[in-house]
Amino acid sequence: MSSTPTADQLRFDTLLVANRGEIACRVMRTARAMGLKTIAVYSDADADARHVREADEAIHIGPAAARESYLDIAKVIDAARRSGADAIHPGYGFLSENEAFVRACEDAGIVFVGPPAASIKAMGDKSAAKARMMDAGVPLVPGYHGDDQDDALLKREADAIGYPVLLKASAGGGGKGMRVVESGSEFQAALEGCRRESRAAFNDDRMLIEKYLTQPRHVEVQVFCDRHGNGVYLFERDCSVQRRHQKVLEEAPAPGMTAALRRAMGDAAVRAAQEIGYVGAGTVEFLLDATPGASQQQDGAFYFMEMNTRLQVEHPVTEMITGQDLVEWQLRVAMNEPLPLRQDQLSIDGHSFEARLYAEDADQDFLPATGVLDRFALDLVGADLTSAQVRLDSGVATGDTVSMHYDPMLAKLITHGPDRASALASLNRALAALDVQGVITNRGFLQRLTNHPDFQAAHLDTRFIERHEESLFASRGLDQQSLASAALVALHQLSRESESDSPWDRHDGFRVNGPRQIRIALCDPREAAEAEPSSLCVVEGRHAASDQAWQLSIRGPGESRAEVSASLTELPGDAVAITLDGHRRRLQARLLGQGQQRNTIVLSSPEGEVRLCWRRIDAIDHGQHEVESTLTAPMHGTVVALLVAPGAAVSKGDALMVMEAMKMEHTLTAPADGSVEAFRYAAGDTVGQGDVLLDFLAQSADSVHDKEAL
Repeated sequence: MSSTPTADQLRFDTLLVANRGEIACRVMRTARAMGLKTIAVYSDADADARHVREADEAIHIGPAAARESYLDIAKVIDAARRSGADAIHPGYGFLSENEAFVRACEDAGIVFVGPPAASIKAMGDKSAAKARMMDAGVPLVPGYHGDDQDDALLKREADAIGYPVLLKASAGGGGKGMRVVESGSEFQAALEGCRRESRAAFNDDRMLIEKYLTQPRHVEVQVFCDRHGNGVYLFERDCSVQRRHQKVLEEAPAPGMTAALRRAMGDAAVRAAQEIGYVGAGTVEFLLDATPGASQQQDGAFYFMEMNTRLQVEHPVTEMITGQDLVEWQLRVAMNEPLPLRQDQLSIDGHSFEARLYAEDADQDFLPATGVLDRFALDLVGADLTSAQVRLDSGVATGDTVSMHYDPMLAKLITHGPDRASALASLNRALAALDVQGVITNRGFLQRLTNHPDFQAAHLDTRFIERHEESLFASRGLDQQSLASAALVALHQLSRESESDSPWDRHDGFRVNGPRQIRIALCDPREAAEAEPSSLCVVEGRHAASDQAWQLSIRGPGESRAEVSASLTELPGDAVAITLDGHRRRLQARLLGQGQQRNTIVLSSPEGEVRLCWRRIDAIDHGQHEVESTLTAPMHGTVVALLVAPGAAVSKGDALMVMEAMKMEHTLTAPADGSVEAFRYAAGDTVGQGDVLLDFLAQSADSVHDKEAL
């Protein structure tokens, strides 16, 4: 390592952010507050992205494909030279843990806001990293991390560790080349499979073996080191709630931690960082044994997993409980300043949660979604929340396009409170207040997670979603309260649409010598294109004596009937107060009128989200009722295969064609019995979200006209 630079040698005033999305916006926000000039880089797909709009200057670096733009080291370095940037912040992902990029910055005389290349290299090889951690006295999961990769030796090591064991690619990450082996008889086949995956993903088939903890928690410690020999930990985060090894919800501090355990994990994390000569922000990840009966109160209950040599996505929860700006710490350390605080000056204030908002359909196996954000806003006023309680870190705004080219994370919703219960209550209210239209998100899934009794009780482990899959993804029937509330919102909207004082122009159900009366059909949006939705409900609304009061007659699925007295009062923002038979509830209510979600009512509360497709079905409505004659692309992507021939007769649910986007496949099926008249695209063609893919002729379509369907 070269001699320590002086502060003057590292001082910089222009910062290039070699990333995109919310992290680029986040880094530039602090950089501007410190008086630095900010430079963005962008691909063809991001020419009008939010991070480009917010930067002082922006440099185009190539096509949409990340490997030809954001991952191209030469183009990023050239952008820094062209803009006069004397420092580069890599954000996270892309080039943030690329030692070759760090060396390229050094060669170009540009300050890299992050650790030295040697530190990144030390933690990049998991086997070598664990050997160094063992030497530094950092607790490790029992396992084998040696260089000898003989099959028989690996089998003996697994037998000695005791099953179940976890096979992991030494050079890997993201779940590639990783399998749980339950018994010795399964070992050889699992080893061969992991090696194949590891060679394909990393061009490296070395394996390591670890004892598989049946109920682990993922607890990570935020560390910071400077070039003056100082190192501190800014406490821990619990990141146990994951899907496919990707974090979904994070919180700080970790529930159930004792002062002794927190100190032991923090000290171990600082030792790990200083062992590799670390500088800047890093995260040391541990497994904490949550198996019933395992002691979490003793120093030996946690095990080193890996170190992320960069800023983490979930760093805001640490900022919320410590009151520190971690990006400012990064920039000051990169300028060769000492750490702003000592360990004894750091303390925990309250509790914080972070929920990751993704453009994806959780009910369709987390299928990534694309499209234009017709609206993206957080209604703090309507939710009765303050900016001190809630923070929204996003890389998008209303009108932005969510493309197929990059990670589908739109934003991070972060809340803070004096304790876990209050911070969680604020998170649930903030999720309800988040208004995202035009693109499907995982907001409803996040609400189901945060309202789950085991999550609220902090019964956490890395297989939380897997263990509770049945309840988290269970089909939710339409209850009377939701039906009545949605119908009332629709009726209220129709009442507001009167265009003149003339009764002939009114849309509110006016009748001569009779009470105003409107009939509304409601159903689950996923069934809206079907001839006979199983969830179909009809509500007849009759105005009572007061203009705000309605008498609702509800005929639900299965011919169930109910009479409800209802009224609606508008509150600040998107909030409304809905009173049903004397029971008043506060909700966020929105009517969507564009794209695939058109004619949809969204009701959000801290308890969750309800979506219902609605349509007026009395004499004023003359809309088309038959099954849609076309099928449209649910996302931007590529046609992979056509599964039937034009003119072929098909049954409802038959697979018609396959699309691919963001490395995931989606199969489109027939909405009813009928035939495919023509395909409009061939295999290999690129299509946009909402593009008509094929012409479909429904069987006996005329019979649908008489049905009270949507």
